[in-house]
Amino acid sequence: MSKGNVLLIIGDAAEVLDTFYPLHRLQEEGYTVHVAGPAKRVYHLVQHDRHPEWDITIESPGYKLAADIAFKDADPAKYVGMVISGGRAPEYIRYDADLLKLTRAMFEANKPVASVCHGIEIVAAAGVLKGLTATTVAKCQLDVESFGGHYENAEVVVSRNLVTARTWHDNPAWMRAYVKMLNDSVSK
Repeated sequence: MSKGNVLLIIGDAAEVLDTFYPLHRLQEEGYTVHVAGPAKRVYHLVQHDRHPEWDITIESPGYKLAADIAFKDADPAKYVGMVISGGRAPEYIRYDADLLKLTRAMFEANKPVASVCHGIEIVAAAGVLKGLTATTVAKCQLDVESFGGHYENAEVVVSRNLVTARTWHDNPAWMRAYVKMLNDSVSK
C-alpha cells in the first residue's frame, strides 16, 4: 500500500543523481513516484562532474528515464509532495506554464517540495520564494535572492514546506530532511 503519490520533475538534461536518488529513496519509503516532464516521453539525463582545468562543471550523457505524465496532465490534488531535479533541465522547463501552475499549487496547499541544484530556478520562476530561505548550487544564489528568498550556503535548508540542497553531494541529508517532512505531512 502506497503512502501517497509524489511528483518527480525532470526534463532533458536533468542530472542523473539528482533524479535517481530521490526516485529510489522515496520508493523505498513506500511512496509511489510519478516522473513528470513537459510531455509523456523518454528524457535524456546527464551527469555533472568537475574538471580540474575548468571553472564550470562538465556534462556527459547519462541514463534515460521515461516520464509517466506530462505537466499539463498532473493534478496537484493527487500528490502529497513534489521533488524538482537539478541539472540543466530546470533552465529550460522553468518557462513551462503548466509546470509553474503545478508548482504554485503545491506551495499554496503547503505540500512538501524538494529542490536540488538548479531545481531552484523552477521554484523562483513560479514566484513562491518570497520570505523563504533556500540553498542551491552557488551560481543560482542570484535566482533565490532575485525572487525574494534568502540564500544560505548549507548542505540542506528546510524553510516552511521547502527542502533544498546544493548538489547531488548533499543527497543523503536532503532526502533525510525531505522524507521526514513528507512522512510528518502524510501522517497528519
